[in-house]
Amino acid sequence: MNILGVHPGYHEASACLFDEYRMVAAVALERLTRLKIDGGRVPDEAIDECLNIASLSRQDIDVVVLGRGTFPWRYFNHFRGGRLIEGKIRQALGAEKHKSMERELVRDGHANSESIFNTARFLRDFGFRADVEVRFFNHHFAHALPTLFHTTWDDALLYTADGGGDNVQYSHRIFKDGALTTLFGGDEEFARPMRVDSLGLAYGFATQSLGFRINRHEGKLTGLAAYGEPRARADIGDHFQVRDDGQIISDFADNGTMRDFIFSIAKHLSREDVASSIQAVLEDKITESVTRLMALHGVRHLGLAGGVFGNVLLNQRLAEATNAEDVFIYPAMSDQGLPAGGVLQFLLERDGMPRWLQNRAPLDAIYLGRDFGADIDLTFEADPKIRLVPGDVAETAATLLQNGKAVALYTHGMEYGPRALGARSILASPADASINDSLNERLSRSEFMPFAPVVAEEDANTVFHLDTPKIYASRFMTITCDVRPEWREKIPAVVHVDGTARPQVIKRDTNPMYFDILKAFKAASGLPVMINTSFNVHEEPIINRPEECLRALLDGRVDAVATDLGVYVLANA
Repeated sequence: MNILGVHPGYHEASACLFDEYRMVAAVALERLTRLKIDGGRVPDEAIDECLNIASLSRQDIDVVVLGRGTFPWRYFNHFRGGRLIEGKIRQALGAEKHKSMERELVRDGHANSESIFNTARFLRDFGFRADVEVRFFNHHFAHALPTLFHTTWDDALLYTADGGGDNVQYSHRIFKDGALTTLFGGDEEFARPMRVDSLGLAYGFATQSLGFRINRHEGKLTGLAAYGEPRARADIGDHFQVRDDGQIISDFADNGTMRDFIFSIAKHLSREDVASSIQAVLEDKITESVTRLMALHGVRHLGLAGGVFGNVLLNQRLAEATNAEDVFIYPAMSDQGLPAGGVLQFLLERDGMPRWLQNRAPLDAIYLGRDFGADIDLTFEADPKIRLVPGDVAETAATLLQNGKAVALYTHGMEYGPRALGARSILASPADASINDSLNERLSRSEFMPFAPVVAEEDANTVFHLDTPKIYASRFMTITCDVRPEWREKIPAVVHVDGTARPQVIKRDTNPMYFDILKAFKAASGLPVMINTSFNVHEEPIINRPEECLRALLDGRVDAVATDLGVYVLANA
């Protein structure tokens, strides 16, 4: 059975394709349109890309699973009176509005998406068969389920947190004795007033208050936090409380009041202190909530998803403060990951928990975009301004790295989620911290955290303090850890001012070329670590197609590109 997951979110719209329980492809709309966090519509391009990867057409799809995002007015069938008349007039004038499925359900006070959706028209207009089953998924359930599906745990707290989805900002679920129980954050919340309690949104307002863009630049505050003091920790924290049942609440009347308060705090503090303050509150309250829930329900494992858990310092704090035996953050933790979780919800509802659990599969890699194969080499070979460097790929790349060059790696399919994990990465030597400034300048970035390191599994604990709860998460660069003191001066380009780093731990079987370049670099330099940063310039998505890679090399963003077949540089280099 071919199952298509689609999230038409206001930002980070995306699609994925499953063959029963096996995810075949997954692509965010932004990677195709080249518009950062693109969304606000059904992601047609992402749907087609997933189908093309699998050599399928829309007629081959058996089930479509949709997020409760934004759809054109014509697909809703519940409008009456003035709203119906207005919609028909706008449609006739070519000015049809998009409507949020979530907001319409809140307005009606129920969660039955199918009852207000014109399924037949949607299937016809988007080229699917008339007999295709269409289902809608719960936002936070879709965030949570991959954190359980990709583990072998026998118990867990599945905890989600973001700026909001399906009328809540958090969800808490307990997996124990083969059953999954929703404590908070299910579909019943559509019939309740939305609470104003999102720490993720507070963090976004702090991001705005410093002149950055909400839902895009929160990572800048995470980096800035280590340079400041949490002077407003108490002032902000006093507005948020953790109840006895682990739920977080606030005393803000509405989100506008919260935003005004955060902006008033920011007027009197340095940007470093604002960042440090909101980071401290986020860590304090989420840690208190998670710790309380794990203790109340007697579970030993922790699954995390939702945009809040893109915060790698928070994830480290949770791993160390909760005494969890294992922590897993879904690599596509933001709304990009929702379609995959939505398909998992459909499979769970179709098959039941016992069969669903039998199909669980830990993740090794998430190279789920299109694998262009030798097309990248053909693209380079066709351009007279590019030349192939003779010699073994790994050895050649390692030599360039040791000589201070930035080498992009283009292999496999593009990664699913916000992290570059060796398919679309820029590699460099970590031995000289000055590369942070020079490479950021070439990439038009202004970052406040060092680049991330990549390290082989056998060397990971030599360089980093990676205890058991952090090991799985570290495969996907979703958690920080302490760098061992004896290594901090040897690899300064990947060590933050607080002595932490965000490593990616790799094995050869998931990406041979990536591993072989690292091995060759270690042999040449004595350093078991390379820099890995995403292959993109500021305010652009990570590159996808070969021509985008070529343009980056021609523009001098990198010094070389390594593929599975060769290393390419400018002809005059």
